[in-house]
Amino acid sequence: MNQTGKKILIGLGVAIFWIGAWELLCLAVASELLLPSPLQVVTVWFDLAKTSTFWVATGYSLLRISVGFLLAVLCGCLLAAFTARVKLAKALITPILKVIRAAPVASFIILALVWIKTDSLPLWISFLMVLPIVWANVEEGILQVDGKLLEVAKVYHLPAKKVWREIRFPSLVPYLLASMKTGLGFAWKSGIAAEIICRPTTSIGNYLQKAKLSLETPSVFAWTLTVILLSVLLEKLLTKLVSQKGKRFEQSKKEGRAV
Repeated sequence: MNQTGKKILIGLGVAIFWIGAWELLCLAVASELLLPSPLQVVTVWFDLAKTSTFWVATGYSLLRISVGFLLAVLCGCLLAAFTARVKLAKALITPILKVIRAAPVASFIILALVWIKTDSLPLWISFLMVLPIVWANVEEGILQVDGKLLEVAKVYHLPAKKVWREIRFPSLVPYLLASMKTGLGFAWKSGIAAEIICRPTTSIGNYLQKAKLSLETPSVFAWTLTVILLSVLLEKLLTKLVSQKGKRFEQSKKEGRAV
């Protein structure tokens, strides 16, 4: 059996173990209100998936959080490039970003409700939570570029484009990828938390809060399952996309060297 087959079997075994543990705990509690069974949650999830409301809410939540995440990646990279070059800018901006990282998400959501419209709040909360992560990682990647290689490039008067492609970018990519993987999880957690508090009409968070208030615990679990599935799928998609880009980049490097 190859490595892929072994990984699949191990993954299935782990999933079966924890689903079994959940089922046993559910039987021990014997209360759907406190802990619904896995079968109940899956049944409710499929019932929800048959409605247009489910897909509209999921689509809007996905849009808000994804836009916030992508904006944070873009701004984080630009900010990192700026603070890596300008020490005064780093000294001024670092305390603000540290405050954002340290402060509870709920505090930002409550404060932001004063200034930002309800529907766009999850977008900006996702943005704020991801921005410091991307900035810190990308700046570290910029600063970790091998100085000796840059000196050699300067001596041989290599074009800036080639220096970026051959030296700076390869050093930066692992840091950017790590920040994006971590940031994606934070974007979903903070974005859904914002939706639960500010309750945009069409959002996963709004329906989670409604299910909680009406004591529909299986629905709470079903909506939570939706968030987890979306988060995992997006992380897999991100990893695959970056991996493909990395392979193309390596191929272009080889072709460039061959020429």
